[in-house]
Amino acid sequence: MIFSLYEATVPSMIQLLAAGQGWIDKAKASDLAEEDIAGARLADDMAPFATQVKWMVTHSLGAIEAVRNGSMSPDMSDAEQSLDGMKANLGAAENALRAVAKAEIDSFVGGETHFVFPPREIDLPFTSEDFLLSFSQPNFYFHATTAYAILRNLGIDVGKLDYLGQVRVKT
Repeated sequence: MIFSLYEATVPSMIQLLAAGQGWIDKAKASDLAEEDIAGARLADDMAPFATQVKWMVTHSLGAIEAVRNGSMSPDMSDAEQSLDGMKANLGAAENALRAVAKAEIDSFVGGETHFVFPPREIDLPFTSEDFLLSFSQPNFYFHATTAYAILRNLGIDVGKLDYLGQVRVKT
Protein backbone atom coordinates (compact mmCIF):
# COMPACT_ATOMS: atom_id res chain seq x y z
CA MET A 1 0.00 0.00 0.00
CA ILE A 2 1.28 3.43 -0.88
CA PHE A 3 0.83 5.94 1.93
CA SER A 4 0.29 9.46 0.64
CA LEU A 5 1.36 12.84 1.98
CA TYR A 6 -2.32 13.68 2.39
CA GLU A 7 -2.94 10.60 4.55
CA ALA A 8 0.17 11.34 6.64
CA THR A 9 -0.97 14.86 7.48
CA VAL A 10 -4.49 16.12 6.87
CA PRO A 11 -6.70 13.49 8.59
CA SER A 12 -4.78 13.78 11.87
CA MET A 13 -4.86 17.56 11.67
CA ILE A 14 -8.64 17.41 11.23
CA GLN A 15 -8.93 14.94 14.13
CA LEU A 16 -7.08 17.19 16.59
CA LEU A 17 -8.65 20.44 15.39
CA ALA A 18 -12.06 18.87 16.08
CA ALA A 19 -10.86 17.53 19.43
CA GLY A 20 -9.56 20.98 20.36
CA GLN A 21 -13.03 22.41 19.87
CA GLY A 22 -14.26 19.89 22.44
CA TRP A 23 -11.54 20.94 24.88
CA ILE A 24 -12.71 24.52 24.55
CA ASP A 25 -16.31 23.48 25.23
CA LYS A 26 -15.13 21.86 28.46
CA ALA A 27 -13.09 24.97 29.33
CA LYS A 28 -16.18 27.13 28.77
CA ALA A 29 -18.16 24.86 31.12
CA SER A 30 -15.62 25.33 33.91
CA ASP A 31 -15.84 27.94 36.64
CA LEU A 32 -12.66 29.64 35.44
CA ALA A 33 -12.67 33.11 33.89
CA GLU A 34 -12.08 33.16 30.14
CA GLU A 35 -9.14 35.54 30.48
CA ASP A 36 -7.52 33.20 33.02
CA ILE A 37 -7.83 30.28 30.61
CA ALA A 38 -6.60 32.31 27.62
CA GLY A 39 -3.56 33.52 29.55
CA ALA A 40 -2.67 30.28 31.32
CA ARG A 41 0.70 28.72 30.56
CA LEU A 42 2.70 25.74 31.80
CA ALA A 43 5.93 27.70 32.32
CA ASP A 44 6.84 31.37 32.27
CA ASP A 45 8.83 31.00 29.06
CA MET A 46 6.02 29.20 27.19
CA ALA A 47 3.23 30.79 25.20
CA PRO A 48 -0.22 30.92 26.82
CA PHE A 49 -3.23 28.78 25.94
CA ALA A 50 -4.64 31.28 23.43
CA THR A 51 -1.38 31.30 21.49
CA GLN A 52 -1.07 27.51 21.59
CA VAL A 53 -4.52 27.29 19.98
CA LYS A 54 -3.57 29.90 17.38
CA TRP A 55 -0.44 27.92 16.50
CA MET A 56 -2.52 24.75 16.06
CA VAL A 57 -4.23 26.58 13.20
CA THR A 58 -0.90 27.97 11.95
CA HIS A 59 0.69 24.53 11.73
CA SER A 60 -2.32 22.81 10.15
CA LEU A 61 -4.23 24.95 7.67
CA GLY A 62 -1.46 27.55 7.69
CA ALA A 63 1.07 24.87 6.79
CA ILE A 64 -1.01 23.78 3.80
CA GLU A 65 -1.29 27.41 2.70
CA ALA A 66 2.49 27.78 3.11
CA VAL A 67 3.15 24.82 0.85
CA ARG A 68 0.74 26.27 -1.71
CA ASN A 69 2.59 29.61 -1.57
CA GLY A 70 6.11 28.25 -1.18
CA SER A 71 6.82 29.96 2.14
CA MET A 72 5.71 30.55 5.71
CA SER A 73 6.62 33.40 8.02
CA PRO A 74 5.61 33.50 11.68
CA ASP A 75 2.32 35.27 12.31
CA MET A 76 3.20 37.73 15.06
CA SER A 77 -0.33 39.08 15.49
CA ASP A 78 -2.14 38.74 18.79
CA ALA A 79 -3.98 35.50 19.45
CA GLU A 80 -7.76 35.41 19.77
CA GLN A 81 -8.58 35.73 23.47
CA SER A 82 -12.20 34.60 23.59
CA LEU A 83 -12.96 30.91 23.88
CA ASP A 84 -15.73 31.23 21.29
CA GLY A 85 -13.30 32.87 18.89
CA MET A 86 -10.67 30.20 19.48
CA LYS A 87 -13.24 27.48 18.85
CA ALA A 88 -14.39 29.24 15.67
CA ASN A 89 -10.79 29.45 14.40
CA LEU A 90 -10.23 25.75 15.03
CA GLY A 91 -13.54 24.95 13.32
CA ALA A 92 -12.75 27.12 10.32
CA ALA A 93 -9.37 25.41 9.91
CA GLU A 94 -10.99 21.99 10.25
CA ASN A 95 -13.62 22.82 7.62
CA ALA A 96 -11.05 24.26 5.23
CA LEU A 97 -8.90 21.13 5.55
CA ARG A 98 -11.93 18.92 4.93
CA ALA A 99 -12.33 20.76 1.61
CA VAL A 100 -8.73 20.16 0.49
CA ALA A 101 -8.39 17.54 -2.23
CA LYS A 102 -6.11 14.59 -1.58
CA ALA A 103 -4.61 15.02 -5.05
CA GLU A 104 -3.63 18.61 -4.29
CA ILE A 105 -1.73 17.65 -1.13
CA ASP A 106 -0.06 14.72 -2.86
CA SER A 107 0.99 17.01 -5.72
CA PHE A 108 3.16 19.00 -3.28
CA VAL A 109 5.74 16.19 -3.06
CA GLY A 110 9.03 17.42 -4.46
CA GLY A 111 8.08 21.09 -4.22
CA GLU A 112 9.96 23.68 -2.22
CA THR A 113 8.73 25.53 0.85
CA HIS A 114 10.72 28.04 2.88
CA PHE A 115 10.30 29.03 6.50
CA VAL A 116 11.25 32.70 6.50
CA PHE A 117 11.72 35.02 9.48
CA PRO A 118 13.42 38.23 8.24
CA PRO A 119 14.02 39.85 11.68
CA ARG A 120 16.38 36.98 12.50
CA GLU A 121 17.61 36.49 8.93
CA ILE A 122 16.16 32.98 8.85
CA ASP A 123 15.33 31.31 5.55
CA LEU A 124 15.09 27.54 5.90
CA PRO A 125 14.51 25.71 2.61
CA PHE A 126 12.56 22.45 2.74
CA THR A 127 11.07 20.08 0.26
CA SER A 128 7.35 20.62 0.72
CA GLU A 129 6.88 17.15 2.19
CA ASP A 130 9.70 17.70 4.68
CA PHE A 131 8.23 21.07 5.62
CA LEU A 132 4.93 19.39 6.44
CA LEU A 133 6.34 16.24 8.06
CA SER A 134 9.43 17.51 9.88
CA PHE A 135 8.49 21.10 10.72
CA SER A 136 4.78 21.84 10.78
CA GLN A 137 3.48 18.45 11.89
CA PRO A 138 5.74 18.25 14.98
CA ASN A 139 4.88 21.88 15.77
CA PHE A 140 1.17 21.11 15.36
CA TYR A 141 1.35 18.19 17.81
CA PHE A 142 3.49 20.18 20.24
CA HIS A 143 1.01 23.07 20.37
CA ALA A 144 -2.02 20.76 20.54
CA THR A 145 -0.46 18.79 23.38
CA THR A 146 0.56 21.96 25.20
CA ALA A 147 -2.93 23.50 24.86
CA TYR A 148 -4.45 20.28 26.20
CA ALA A 149 -1.90 20.12 29.05
CA ILE A 150 -2.65 23.71 30.05
CA LEU A 151 -6.32 22.84 30.43
CA ARG A 152 -5.46 19.71 32.44
CA ASN A 153 -3.16 21.80 34.62
CA LEU A 154 -6.01 24.23 35.26
CA GLY A 155 -8.15 21.34 36.50
CA ILE A 156 -10.49 21.34 33.50
CA ASP A 157 -12.12 17.95 33.03
CA VAL A 158 -10.34 16.76 29.90
CA GLY A 159 -8.83 13.31 29.56
CA LYS A 160 -6.97 11.23 27.04
CA LEU A 161 -10.10 10.44 25.02
CA ASP A 162 -10.79 14.17 24.79
CA TYR A 163 -7.26 14.68 23.45
CA LEU A 164 -7.64 11.94 20.86
CA GLY A 165 -11.04 13.07 19.64
CA GLN A 166 -12.75 10.90 17.04
CA VAL A 167 -10.29 8.19 16.10
CA ARG A 168 -10.53 6.70 12.62
CA VAL A 169 -11.46 3.07 13.18
CA LYS A 170 -11.83 0.51 10.43
CA THR A 171 -15.40 0.39 9.16
